[in-house]
Amino acid sequence: MINVTKTFLPPINEYMAQVQRAYDNVWLTNRGELIKELEHNIAQVLQLREASILCMNNGTIPIQIALKLLAKGGDVITTPFSYVATTSSILWEACTPIFVDIHPEYLTIDESKIEAAITPRTTCILATHVFGNPCNIEEIERIALKHNLKVIYDAAHSFGVEYDGKSIFEYGHVSTCSFHATKLFHTGEGGAAFCKDPGLFHEIFYSHNFGHNGPLDFHGLGINAKISELQAAMGLAVLPHLEFIIERRKQVVDFYNNELNFSHLAKLKIRPLTRWNYSYYPVLFSDEQRLLEVDAELRKNEITGRRYFYPSLNTLQFIDGKTCPVSEDVSKRIMCLPLYPDLNENQLRKITSVINAVLNA
Repeated sequence: MINVTKTFLPPINEYMAQVQRAYDNVWLTNRGELIKELEHNIAQVLQLREASILCMNNGTIPIQIALKLLAKGGDVITTPFSYVATTSSILWEACTPIFVDIHPEYLTIDESKIEAAITPRTTCILATHVFGNPCNIEEIERIALKHNLKVIYDAAHSFGVEYDGKSIFEYGHVSTCSFHATKLFHTGEGGAAFCKDPGLFHEIFYSHNFGHNGPLDFHGLGINAKISELQAAMGLAVLPHLEFIIERRKQVVDFYNNELNFSHLAKLKIRPLTRWNYSYYPVLFSDEQRLLEVDAELRKNEITGRRYFYPSLNTLQFIDGKTCPVSEDVSKRIMCLPLYPDLNENQLRKITSVINAVLNA
């Protein structure tokens, strides 16, 4: 079986060496030595110049904390083309999602439609860097400044991405990332918040630790979003392999770019000024029927793609969302192909041959 993704596992001895440190310290949680070292190492690798990083136990809780602090129960302008966690977090924090359609090529929120969606209750913009492809950051910042809105970026797919010469995590009031096992960089399960403002970072910090101000006092409301030392151990073992992971993924992407028949397919357009991380390989079919035909043939050959993202979030049964024609159309026609470092040429040739055969029939 060729799965759509496969977790990168560092050599077991490298992971166990980190786990041994946790054992030696007899310290498994509550921000021990390993998690502090991981945050420092990530900041060094990503060359964070302004933003501070706080690792957490998954990639959704940083979004929820950011919304709690910045959206304050108001209307949140957001994208319908993202993983369900983006919208669910808005609802979970008692805010109202206001959907804005997406750009048909970049697949990020269509910045030209944001201002028309602003209401007197709008407090925040929550936009997703889709598949690691940056939003129109400059225009979103202009709109936010003009209307006094906060900006949160769901950058779950964006570890290692640079935009205009600096880490994608340097943008927005808060950026969040997922360190889930399926991601390019992972801690098994985990995530992080990135923030440039020291005052806001302090609020995020105490919010992720029950609101504590020392053992017996509290700054304010908080939740348990702490990551464990065992998760940090995995991150410390994976991080040194980041350059290899990205290079191997690039080779897979280059193979697809060279071998797929793009007379019947479209691919993601990467925004200018972007140093991409090759996190996903989405392809757009001419219509949903053709996608389903390809998907069925792939499965016959023990290959799994993923309809990512589907459905368009404005159409979820628990959402009262207005129509977003581009997102609804794209979500029906898009599929992510297998992409991970140890895909070999024979497997890649099998994948592309199956797809091309269906498209050329």
